[in-house]
Amino acid sequence: MLICGISASHDAAVAVVEDGRLCFSVEVEKLDNGARYSSLGDLRRVAHVLAGEGLSPTDVDLFVVDGWYTIASSGKRAITLQDGDESVELAVAPYVESAGDDGPLQRHRFDGHGLLGGNGYVSFNHVTNHILGSYCSSPLAARGEDALAVVWDGGIVPRLYQVRAAKREVTLVSVLLPITGNSFADFCAQFEPFSSDLSGLDEDEVIRRHLSVAGKAMAYAALGKSEPNAFPLLDEMISRFPAIEPENARALGSQVASNRDQLMPGMSDADIIATFQDYLGRRLLDSLSAAVERGFRGQRPNLVIGGGCALNIKWNTLIRASGLFDEVFIPPFPNDAGSAIGMTACESFHRGIPALKWDVYSGPTLVAGPVPPGWRAQRCDEAQLAQLLYSEGEPVVVLSGRAELGPRALGNRSILAPATDPGMKTRLNDIKNRADYRPVASICLEARVPEVFTPGTPDRYMLFEQRMRPGWAERVPAIVHLDGTARVQAVDERSGSFVAAVLDAYSKLSGVPVLCNTSANFEGCGFFPDVTSAARSSCDLANRASV
Repeated sequence: MLICGISASHDAAVAVVEDGRLCFSVEVEKLDNGARYSSLGDLRRVAHVLAGEGLSPTDVDLFVVDGWYTIASSGKRAITLQDGDESVELAVAPYVESAGDDGPLQRHRFDGHGLLGGNGYVSFNHVTNHILGSYCSSPLAARGEDALAVVWDGGIVPRLYQVRAAKREVTLVSVLLPITGNSFADFCAQFEPFSSDLSGLDEDEVIRRHLSVAGKAMAYAALGKSEPNAFPLLDEMISRFPAIEPENARALGSQVASNRDQLMPGMSDADIIATFQDYLGRRLLDSLSAAVERGFRGQRPNLVIGGGCALNIKWNTLIRASGLFDEVFIPPFPNDAGSAIGMTACESFHRGIPALKWDVYSGPTLVAGPVPPGWRAQRCDEAQLAQLLYSEGEPVVVLSGRAELGPRALGNRSILAPATDPGMKTRLNDIKNRADYRPVASICLEARVPEVFTPGTPDRYMLFEQRMRPGWAERVPAIVHLDGTARVQAVDERSGSFVAAVLDAYSKLSGVPVLCNTSANFEGCGFFPDVTSAARSSCDLANRASV
């Protein structure tokens, strides 16, 4: 049975699962150098994506559309899309379950739209896609084990659920904090260097600006120092808001910014951002700890984490290091980039298939094209590429096979570079036109991660931070962040992947099992879809350097 999941809001994607196996998931931003966080826009794009995979809408047995909170002009909950020159409203499930319905697993059925077949389609709550997208893609589901699930997404407070595999049940355990997931970005946007005038931007541009802040602010916090003495003040200020609203964080940041000498004297913008990030993570962990103590006394349950806030590696690392949980899993697509996959997981779970079979390299295929003018092509295998990295010490754009799922480049749409060069981080940030405080991630042979990093866990998706073992910060300085941490992607050398073979060969040449890894893309766009884009980016860089 072919199930097609559709996510239409920001980070839109189309995914297809056949009998519990993910065939592909194509994010709109990864097509034709699309803008980061792109929405679906036109419903016909679904047919376009399917056609690129050799399918048509009539081949699909069931379409599953992600829930959302929009109320359309009709007064019904629906997402407004284009169908060519016409505007259409696609009815969807709510963002989150509410009292009176059948809980997170409620399945909403709607009449079909012509492009989605004539037999109707179904929809699940947006939150449910994050619960089951994270759980069903985990090794816990493959083993039939129960798990807790934390979902903290932009429009909601962090919510704790329990997934019972054998009974196929999902129940709400508790609400963890009175703070919505957009809070870190909106708070930080009141301070430099993230404060900006949004007038003159359209709605999509404002959303993209907002979505870009959290990751940058997470990195910028390393320039500051957390001041836990300010935590009680933040508690008190947050308690004054009459209701839990997404607008609270912006107001909170504005209050602190305008009265900083009285509220947080002597603290720089980086200190305030570092403090608020640490505050949110600590308060989340406090609440999680209390919930586990109440409901699972003496046990160490499993945990999966989903929603946009699961991209914050500081919070993820804090939770994993707490010792509260036996196993912690976060997929490489915890944000809305995985919502289409999450929708297929919801339907599969409903049909009695709780575990999703998937591969992280299931994104768009590399688009073939002619060699750009002024360039020549020659064969270069993994060993030759490793030799090039070792002997030349230059960054290399690597485009191979299908793209990665989610927002992190994991070797198939990457710029790889030697980490031994102290100036390489600055050079890569210049190439990417990024601020100099931004870190560069590392990619490391999985078997040697414990040799280089501590705690040495085999983190494959860059969603946790680790620290350097003695002596290694000096050997691979380009991947060490300002606060001494490193974001790690472990690669199994037995996987047979292109990047694993490159790393293995480079390690044998240099004795160093680590390379720099950053995404291959134009600024503000998804991964390069073809070699022509990579060549064009090199020309753009040369032109920029000559100005």
